[in-house]
Amino acid sequence: MPIVQFAEPDTIRLISTAYISEPALKPLADDDGDLAYLEELEGLTSPRRRLTTPVPGGVHPDELLSERHGFGWSYVNAAFCYTRASGNRFNRPERGAWYATWGPNAVETAQSEVAWHLTRELDATGIYENITAYCELIAGFTVRFHDLASYEGKAVLDPDPDKGYPAGQALAAELFQSGSQGVIYPSARKEGGSCLAAFRPHIVQNIRQGDTWSFVWSGGQEPAITRKA
Repeated sequence: MPIVQFAEPDTIRLISTAYISEPALKPLADDDGDLAYLEELEGLTSPRRRLTTPVPGGVHPDELLSERHGFGWSYVNAAFCYTRASGNRFNRPERGAWYATWGPNAVETAQSEVAWHLTRELDATGIYENITAYCELIAGFTVRFHDLASYEGKAVLDPDPDKGYPAGQALAAELFQSGSQGVIYPSARKEGGSCLAAFRPHIVQNIRQGDTWSFVWSGGQEPAITRKA
């Protein structure tokens, strides 16, 4: 399996806007210096600020990021600590990963990935009425990744999670133990799209907030996706 140098400044991850919030003290501060001072004072007394992210068995606390890493550190930690009971394509329940899309159609690929997973959840109810807003988290990478482009048609990239996820998780566990930083691979939800799974928190760099998108299901399985002003 080839290992490639991966340098992408603008990968895309979509997260629900329910998890995006501006600092509560922002309206009280005239500039970033004032905000940092107020947040330091709040941290001395606020139980909310002292709460820690629950760390699953497959993650060592020393791996996790902190405020000194800048904007987005808590989103990275959440990606590794809050996992699905069955895991995802390249992670098991005991350890998450940072999934994102990249390339010229990164936004469309991210939208296709999110739409597929949300529609699958709606399939369980049979009711396709839903509105959810997602925000882009843009992150950069300069790292060596294992390249799974040649794995198209194999089990690890099977569109069916019941087939693809067990195979992908087994491969990812093997790669992780060998020291791998992560994988890049063709999207199973967007033809021509490209995805990545980063195995280690510290390699997710320069996180910025991008556009917000509204996903609206109005009775059918295909959502209408529009950029929010």
